[in-house]
Amino acid sequence: MATKVTRTKTKIPRFGGSLVALVTPFKNGELDEARLRSLIDWHIKKGTHGIVPCGTTGESATLSHEEHERVIEITVEQVNGRVPVIAGSGSNSTQEAIRLTKFAQKAGADAALLINPYYNKPTQDGLYHHFKAVAESCDIPQVLYNIPSRTAVNVLPETIARLSEIKNIIGVKEATGNLVQATEMISLCRKGFLVLSGEDALNVPLLLIGASGSISVLANIIPDKMSQMMVEWFDGNVAKAREFHFKYYNLTQALFLETNPTPAKTAMAMMGMIEKDVRLPLFKMTDANQKKLSQVLKNYKLIK
Repeated sequence: MATKVTRTKTKIPRFGGSLVALVTPFKNGELDEARLRSLIDWHIKKGTHGIVPCGTTGESATLSHEEHERVIEITVEQVNGRVPVIAGSGSNSTQEAIRLTKFAQKAGADAALLINPYYNKPTQDGLYHHFKAVAESCDIPQVLYNIPSRTAVNVLPETIARLSEIKNIIGVKEATGNLVQATEMISLCRKGFLVLSGEDALNVPLLLIGASGSISVLANIIPDKMSQMMVEWFDGNVAKAREFHFKYYNLTQALFLETNPTPAKTAMAMMGMIEKDVRLPLFKMTDANQKKLSQVLKNYKLIK
């Protein structure tokens, strides 16, 4: 029986609330299109406010260009306008990011998510001109994705503030894990610039300083609870949202026992939702960490 999700009296921002950083299901090493479609329907039924395919959690770095485009196509088609789709389309190559972003727009995505260029370690001016070039190439709304732990480069608050003045750069997924930097960034950016938490352990703290929601790994496991936490927040029930935050903190931590998305996909496999498959160079969890993860899922009554 589906969990009933209470709808909020207060309107959640179009690109806000609980957006899932959707895993990409594989079977025998290949994209599992049927399972991807069923996951999307399940998320919408559980109250997820938006779908984000082809991000870090979606293993975009291991997808071929054809697979990347196919995941975006399937997601847009299956969602069918029910919730917004923010398609991952970033790259360490500006030309490749432009190509993927143009494809996302053509496929019908509502917005694009653009990760910091990785490996190249560009200067702040390089970062600015990279994102500016993508924004000028197509007018789809674009959300920056600042995750220095993955990319080895940090888009500083002053640079994000400059980028926020570009009309179709509408926001940022904030995944630095640094509340001081996030505070400075929010204070510098134009009014109405969207901030989405990219760190589940900081969802409520970021909401408190001005975020409008989260792009969540945890939502892959408990989408109804994450949606309800956002409902409580936007209804003004701060104490209730805080209660959710602390209640599921241990689960949040368990999903990062090893490199994301391996623990998330392992948890979903334990719950009978998908296969465990991740793409090399990602690898299956160690037995010891699988045991720890299993125990946490049992503690939350997600598995027996």
